[in-house]
Amino acid sequence: MRFIGIIPARYASTRFPGKPLAMLGDKPMIQRVYEQAKKALDEVVVATDDERIYQAVEQFGGQAIMTRKDHKCGTDRCLEAFDKIVESQKSKVESRSASGVNKDDKETVIINIQGDEPFIQPEQIEAIKACFPTEIATLVKPFTEEDGLAALENPNTPKVVFSRETGNALLFSRSVIPYLRGIDRQDWLKQHKHYKHIGMYAYRADILREITRLPQTEAELAESLEQLRWLENGYQIRVAETNVQSIGIDTPEDLEKARHFLEEMG
Repeated sequence: MRFIGIIPARYASTRFPGKPLAMLGDKPMIQRVYEQAKKALDEVVVATDDERIYQAVEQFGGQAIMTRKDHKCGTDRCLEAFDKIVESQKSKVESRSASGVNKDDKETVIINIQGDEPFIQPEQIEAIKACFPTEIATLVKPFTEEDGLAALENPNTPKVVFSRETGNALLFSRSVIPYLRGIDRQDWLKQHKHYKHIGMYAYRADILREITRLPQTEAELAESLEQLRWLENGYQIRVAETNVQSIGIDTPEDLEKARHFLEEMG
């Protein structure tokens, strides 16, 4: 299969404007994400809506694609970027049928790599690649006792429950799932292995086209988790497990933690 890494990168973040260009050591964050992705993928592009990010990517030798500003989520931005990649290659290989469906879509996988995960590791990308053939894949990581109850209960960290038989996700929630009835909350991490969702997705290209056309569902709107829309519409989301520690950067405070983590790494 052909794997393409796409890194959606907006400038106008509510909690952290200009986040992709924030310096982490001697490099902007988007460069660190890009370089980590290139360790596991031959094709990587940054999909942005801002000329400053586009120019920054060009300056460090990366590939960037300008996309619209009105996308509701990174998934939609990934599709626009992928369509532009396909369009640019049309002159080389004419693979689009009269119906407008790319004949290679079922053999192409788009990996949506979060632009605020500068410490994403190649083995995590390889793990998500290994889930295919499937429709959609994502990553999870077990919570540890060292993480603590506050991390488990943090609504900014979605949790996931998945089938041990199929490896497919059953439910995502910002609440703690499963809820351990009759067990003291302080003992939850000792009594059960809970999983946090690492927000990297991979979609078969034809499935990506389908899910971006789906109307939002009540569960998705309630939790603000688009993957619930996919589950409610019957799509399979294969789960790959990782034990690699990663730091997502949502706020300036997270950036300071990441800088400290980088210093510790040497």
